[in-house]
Amino acid sequence: MTVVESGDALVVLITVASREEAERIARRLVEDRLAACVNIVPQVRSFFIWQGKFSQEDEVLLMVKSRRARFQELATAVRQLHSYSVPEIIALPVLVGSSDYLRWVAEST
Repeated sequence: MTVVESGDALVVLITVASREEAERIARRLVEDRLAACVNIVPQVRSFFIWQGKFSQEDEVLLMVKSRRARFQELATAVRQLHSYSVPEIIALPVLVGSSDYLRWVAEST
């Protein structure tokens, strides 16, 4: 396996309220080629301050593999599909990775 630096690949983290919402968003992102792959982590517990009050919720986490060049369009699609008024859409750069996998991400998006 060859490992290379990634100049464009991202992992985007998105939390949603339900498995159904996660699957709807994941399908749309992949079908529209905004994401090469979306992993759904079925249950995460989130703790946060919302409107000045401590909150905790069970949520579903999407881990989206995409590219920096597709991020704005991806974020716009998520905001249109998401049930939250302020959805979490956080992009983390992929610093290094398998060259074959990173090539596939680039070709798929």
